[in-house]
Amino acid sequence: MQLYGLLIFANPPGAPAVPLTTAWELGSFGWLQRGTVQDMMGFMAKTVAERTKPTQRQSVQENSYVAHVHSRPASDGICGVLISDTEYPVRVAFSLLNKTLDEFVIKVQKSQWESRVNAITTGSATAPPKGEAVLGISAFPQAADYIKRYQDPRQADTIMKVQQELDETKIVLHKTIDSVLQRGEDLDKLVEKSGTLSEQSKMFYKTAKKADSCCVVM
Repeated sequence: MQLYGLLIFANPPGAPAVPLTTAWELGSFGWLQRGTVQDMMGFMAKTVAERTKPTQRQSVQENSYVAHVHSRPASDGICGVLISDTEYPVRVAFSLLNKTLDEFVIKVQKSQWESRVNAITTGSATAPPKGEAVLGISAFPQAADYIKRYQDPRQADTIMKVQQELDETKIVLHKTIDSVLQRGEDLDKLVEKSGTLSEQSKMFYKTAKKADSCCVVM
């Protein structure tokens, strides 16, 4: 069982999601592959975050990877994405997401990021460089801590006890990323048009798809 990424996005309605904080654990990938893997995982996380409505929870599986997504109420304006392999327990993943988002709302005031996000989504400010987030690690170090601490789901026993109200039946499971795309959208075209993916990552996606490889991220 493996966790790969924990990301929190600002998710303004009708606008692109903007990464507020990210944490990665990609030690299971080769050194030369990690940048491309992170690139693709970040793109997929952003894609599903933008297509998850406020208060909705869903798990989106693509090959050997799953993006667990929890969008907070619209008043909070944030969405969390936890990327894992298919063996990581869904209930534990969402308990960890709930804990992370609850703490983020308390520890990081909306005023710390809202104006910057608005400027980015309206085009009056540039988005953070590829792979970076609006907030530095010091603003919410818990993300980096949790992605390491909860690699073993058994470590989540304490948060599971606190969050017994989590109802697994309200979590929607999608078998592929295409399942959450809106009518008329095509993943290949989204990848091609993406400004957040490098040409190397786009080629990685195309090659892996043709080969039907397990290395296709998400």
